Amino acid sequence: MAIFGVYIINRAGGLIYQYDHNMPRVEVEKTYGYPLDLTLKTYDGKIVVSFGQKDGVRVGHTILSVNGQAADGRSLKTDAGTRDILDVIDDSENYPIAIKFGRAKLSSNEKIMLAGMFHSLYAISCQLSPVQRSSGVEHLETDTFKLHCLQTQTGIKFIIFTDPNRSSEELLLKKLYEIYSDFALKNPFYSLDMPIRCDLFDANLQQTVEQAEKYALNPV
Repeated sequence: MAIFGVYIINRAGGLIYQYDHNMPRVEVEKTYGYPLDLTLKTYDGKIVVSFGQKDGVRVGHTILSVNGQAADGRSLKTDAGTRDILDVIDDSENYPIAIKFGRAKLSSNEKIMLAGMFHSLYAISCQLSPVQRSSGVEHLETDTFKLHCLQTQTGIKFIIFTDPNRSSEELLLKKLYEIYSDFALKNPFYSLDMPIRCDLFDANLQQTVEQAEKYALNPV
C-alpha cells in the first residue's frame, strides 16, 4: 500500500514543496490492426486518448512509444530523424502497429496548476458546506488514489497521495507539519509562503514517508 507523494501549498494556493515518493507507472502496450479504433488528440504537446477506452487503455493516457520507438511529445525519434506520430498511425502500411500508452509524468507547471485548483476547490467546499466552520476537503478517494489533506491554523495545506487501500493518514500529516515547523520555519533563511529548499527538511520528510509506507501505518 504505497504512498505516492506529498504536496505542500501556501496560503495563496501556491505550491511550495512537492515530493514524488512512489508514483505508479501505468503502462499498457497493445498491437492494433488498421484502422485504429481509438480517438486521439493533441493535448499540451502530447498525443492522448480522447475516446474509445478499453483493455486497460484509458481516456487521458498518453502515447509513450510506437513499435518500440520512444515518443517525444507528438513525434517519434528514429535513425532517419523525427516523424509525426499521427502521420505514422494514419498510414495503413504501418499496421499491425504496437502502441504503448501510459500516464505521462506531470510537468512542474502542471503540478503548480493542480495545487492552485485544489486550493480553490478547498475554499469552495468550506464556503458551500452546510456544516458551520467546515474544515474543507480532508479526504478525496478515487479508484486509483486517495488524497489526504490537513490545513493548519496558518492556512498551509499538507496533502498526501496514497494507494486507495490505505487508511487515514492523520498522524502522518501531523508529523509532516512538525517537520515543517522544525526544519523550515526555524530556518533563519526561510521566508513564509516561499518554496522550501532545505536539505534537512528533505531528508526528514523522506525518511518519515518511507517509514510510514514500510510499516503500513502512521508514524507515532
